[in-house]
Amino acid sequence: MSDNQLTEFIERYLDGSMTAEERVQFELLRKNDAAVESKVTEHIKFIGLLKQYGERLELENRLNVIHAEIDVHALKEEVMIHPVWIVRMWRNHHSKISVAASVMIFAVLSILIVTGKLSNDRSKYEELSQKINSLKTEVGHIGAGGHPSIVKPKTVKTPPANFRGTGFALTSNGYLVTDYHVIKNADSVYVQNAAGESFHAKVIYTEPQYDLAILQINDSTFKNLGPVPYNLKKAESDLGENVYTWGYPGDNVVFSAGSLSSAAGYSNDTTEYQVSLPVNPGNSGGPLLDEKGNVIGIITARQTQMAGASFAKKSAYLLKTIQNIPTDSLSKTLNLNNKNMLAGLSRKQQLKKLKNYVFMVKVYNQ
Repeated sequence: MSDNQLTEFIERYLDGSMTAEERVQFELLRKNDAAVESKVTEHIKFIGLLKQYGERLELENRLNVIHAEIDVHALKEEVMIHPVWIVRMWRNHHSKISVAASVMIFAVLSILIVTGKLSNDRSKYEELSQKINSLKTEVGHIGAGGHPSIVKPKTVKTPPANFRGTGFALTSNGYLVTDYHVIKNADSVYVQNAAGESFHAKVIYTEPQYDLAILQINDSTFKNLGPVPYNLKKAESDLGENVYTWGYPGDNVVFSAGSLSSAAGYSNDTTEYQVSLPVNPGNSGGPLLDEKGNVIGIITARQTQMAGASFAKKSAYLLKTIQNIPTDSLSKTLNLNNKNMLAGLSRKQQLKKLKNYVFMVKVYNQ
């Protein structure tokens, strides 16, 4: 039997694709042939090392995201100003420190393996290392589907919701905002991203007077989004400004553009803007942005008696809502982005950056 044939048999044996008769025969071969048994053991070790390599890549990517989130300069200032800085740093960044520690531990174990400290058979490890090096290119393309034997995780789809709206990210670690009327009386809430992935979310705070609700994704499959590319504008916007929104009136995301037509909303409500752009019920909770990519409001409703008239809660009231959230309601830090990374970009470029930060909100009632 050639090496290629033996490797094929081992792979079929390990992935369970052998028939019962073939499996019995192969196990007898393992028992009677020390060379075959050695190859099987090496292959199992090789698969384990390959899995560790993939996990290391994932941890490094997570660490890069975490590094972008941690304000190192602020930590340095805190160290110099207050003697209990260690306690504060742990409270604010314990999850990030834990991930960083995991990466360091993995790196130490990798060094021990390379130096032979954790292996009694250096020659076998070196052979496996050569195989890993030859597969690095393929492993690097796992996310892009570059290797035909890699099975991508299936996207979890939720059933049709009783009501839908839109929400958008406040932070990269899972805090979102939507309209209060979207999630009112909900038994459960899910949010769906542009890739069609759904995540469970909980309502952590509401301001019914402003029709605003703050959600937090609390799903174990959710991964940090990376720095939010927009900021919330504090000052009033001017009439006539070009504005646009991005939301889910249907199954697909829809872009709508128009202008800011009034500094007051329905019945002269000064907490809202009136905008002349087309929206539908599913747009509720979506962001209203100006040409520079500042979020100036949150879509709340449309006026059915006035063609093309819609309303958006001013972003200043979203900032007030966030400030009113009780500290004990937050399991993670809620630090808003103060930098606008959309300014100076074309509309097409802005929409590409917005894509991963605007979600469909699905509400379920029993």
